Amino acid sequence: MFGKKQMPTKTYDKEIKKPAIRCSICTGERVAGFINRNTGKFEEIWLLQSEKDLDGFLKTYGIKKEEMSEIY
Repeated sequence: MFGKKQMPTKTYDKEIKKPAIRCSICTGERVAGFINRNTGKFEEIWLLQSEKDLDGFLKTYGIKKEEMSEIY
């Protein structure tokens, strides 16, 4: 009853979307999201300010760190 509230796991279409991190070369800003495999468009989901934010994104969507790709 008074335990820590768990965030529900969200889903995404693995056939259409690919998890990725977009990194800015100039500012160093990192954003986690998904690349649409059909159009190549990046959908921003989560601003990454620390490794804790990345862990939260991975946990929320049930993604392994090895599945993530980086785009610049």
